Amino acid sequence: MIEDGNLDPTSGVALYRRMLRLRRFEERVVELLDANEIAAHAHEYVGQEAVAVGVSASLRADDVVTSTHRGHGHVLAKGADMAAMFAELMGRESGCNRGRGGSMHIADLSAGIYGANGIVGAGAPIACGAARRFRDSGQDRVAVPFFGDGAMNQGVLLESLNVAAIWRLPVVFVCENNLYAITSPISEMAAGELYERAAGFGLASEAVDGMDVLAVREAAERLIERARRGEGAGFLECRTYRFSGHFTAERGRDFGYRTAAEIEDWRRRDPLDVQARRLDGEEAWGTADRAAISAEVAAEVEAAVAQARAAPWPEPATARDHMYARTYPGLPAGPRG
Repeated sequence: MIEDGNLDPTSGVALYRRMLRLRRFEERVVELLDANEIAAHAHEYVGQEAVAVGVSASLRADDVVTSTHRGHGHVLAKGADMAAMFAELMGRESGCNRGRGGSMHIADLSAGIYGANGIVGAGAPIACGAARRFRDSGQDRVAVPFFGDGAMNQGVLLESLNVAAIWRLPVVFVCENNLYAITSPISEMAAGELYERAAGFGLASEAVDGMDVLAVREAAERLIERARRGEGAGFLECRTYRFSGHFTAERGRDFGYRTAAEIEDWRRRDPLDVQARRLDGEEAWGTADRAAISAEVAAEVEAAVAQARAAPWPEPATARDHMYARTYPGLPAGPRG
């Protein structure tokens, strides 16, 4: 779990700070891409922060998550080091995966992050495997795979829902329904309500406003604690929206699948503003006012960028390291695992 300084980690202010942290990280990533300090594209998480933060606030440090191609938010919310994430995106040796995984494949087993994944829906069976291990060894740990609405038509996900129900696994599937599978509206891709599909497998299923971090946290807590008690798998559909295109290469192009009015309507439900208005109404900021938190997070982001920039590049001779198990037949001797 991330540190929130002197803030109560369960407070509304802490949840706001965590969402802002994700937002500023992602905005800085785009700037670094534009400056060619990150030599790739990225799938921005801007707009969906309430999902990652609300769910992660309900998890313990020893619980695990799997993520997606749009995974920066999940990984950062679960506890990955920000400087190591920037370093990974920059291809530096100090990155989460020594600069070899890049944006879509960040993992940190020590933080319970069993990997982002560029294959749609592929994190679900990995999470089920972890959950089976927890169940069989008598541990009260939980696994949470994140995925988008587009994964709901993937066989591997549906198979995972089925096996999770049959084996009563301690797993909670979190679907981030941002309405579009790349440029295809989910309304034209999937019949019926997504959470009802999961209910058909026998999972405890809920749908929630994914732009409200408190609503997400409360629903996630119910399903996660139920799974932790051994009462079976759950499914949470978070109805949310990405403010940017499918990925950064879409910027400056109008593919015509969304209207400006639709985007503006969703921007009025920005999860950071929703939470800030709640705190304003409750006079709950205390000494941690919004401006101070913004300055603190900005400083944290810049310090992380500076640390990543100072990190060394991987040595060319190590290009094949970490690609195969050390026992892989025919692999040259040495630390190649």
